[in-house]
Amino acid sequence: MPVSLLALALSAFAIGTTEFVIMGLLPEVAGDLQVSIPSAGWLISGYALGVAIGAPIMALLTAKLPRKRTLILLMSIFIIGNVLCALAYSYNLLMMARVITALCHGAFFGIGAVVAASLVAPGKQASAVALMFTGLTLANVLGVPLGTWFGQMFGWRATFWGVAVIGILAFISLIVSLPENKEEKPVHLASEISALGNGRLWLSLLMTVFFAAAMFALFSYIAPLLLEVTGISDKGVSWTLFLIGGGLTVGNILGGKLADWKVSFSLILSFSLIALFSLLFSWTSHALWLAEITLFLWAMATFAIVPGLQINVVRHGKDAPNLVSTLNISAFNIGNAFGAWAGGAVISGGFGLTAVPVVAAVLAAAGLLLCLFTFRRSGGQAQTARA
Repeated sequence: MPVSLLALALSAFAIGTTEFVIMGLLPEVAGDLQVSIPSAGWLISGYALGVAIGAPIMALLTAKLPRKRTLILLMSIFIIGNVLCALAYSYNLLMMARVITALCHGAFFGIGAVVAASLVAPGKQASAVALMFTGLTLANVLGVPLGTWFGQMFGWRATFWGVAVIGILAFISLIVSLPENKEEKPVHLASEISALGNGRLWLSLLMTVFFAAAMFALFSYIAPLLLEVTGISDKGVSWTLFLIGGGLTVGNILGGKLADWKVSFSLILSFSLIALFSLLFSWTSHALWLAEITLFLWAMATFAIVPGLQINVVRHGKDAPNLVSTLNISAFNIGNAFGAWAGGAVISGGFGLTAVPVVAAVLAAAGLLLCLFTFRRSGGQAQTARA
């Protein structure tokens, strides 16, 4: 295994942690900056929109740079953004810092996946990409609960200082371990854009939007839900986030095997289960053990859909893999922003925290209907592919 793959995984861990850890720290951030929980939720949406808008822009600006230099540049932006988050003394400054941090996110994962595949033999490329994205999974399993606990113990700013340190370690490891590829040719985005005329590609990207919206409508407000409805302690929130991370990891593994067998079935089943468990949580959130079991099952269903979505998008955009990969991350974060907004809207509207899982269920049901429509149009033919 090339050491450079571990450097990419460490980078993915840092980026994933800084994106998701804010969800566990919403009460602390809102209290310290004297804003409401829904207003603090916009820090999630702002980051997501920064990724969605910044991903194609950064891909365009760095298209002619060597990939190693681009990844190092993007990690530099990431470090600066997290330092600014730690130093922010007002809500507006924190929002600005979050957006700056987000600029590196989409392009890093898109370009990083290409680099990971180039580091190994053709028959092992999918495994190399999967290893890089293991860092993102571990961010949910370890980074988010540990970052939440660290922020509760030492203040939310301490978490961002910690992530900045991890970013510095990733920055150094990228410089040291990534090889220079002198035969690398610059990407010409104009030629890739011409390959984006496939209507099913855009339907596939829209599925990603609905998935992310359903996930983050609930996940964005999981801390206040657990604290105020389930009635657990701050420490309990951290342990629950660890449990959710475990569910995400298990679901990702099972979802990959299911998508290898039949993509359409994996997407339809996952959307159905996300809707079911989200709706169920609006009831089970009042009882500790029922809430914990439901959230673990919800997490499994949530990340079980990810491999199928990735396969579906790449399959319909195989002539433009770099741009499609970036656009899929943009789609994910557009859904992230919309979901966080939708969850905050029902809270601000006076419907209460238990209405948030209902909104998540509705968004997942919309994704399910889109799946059924898309695969019905394609005659129900389910192609399979290896991620």
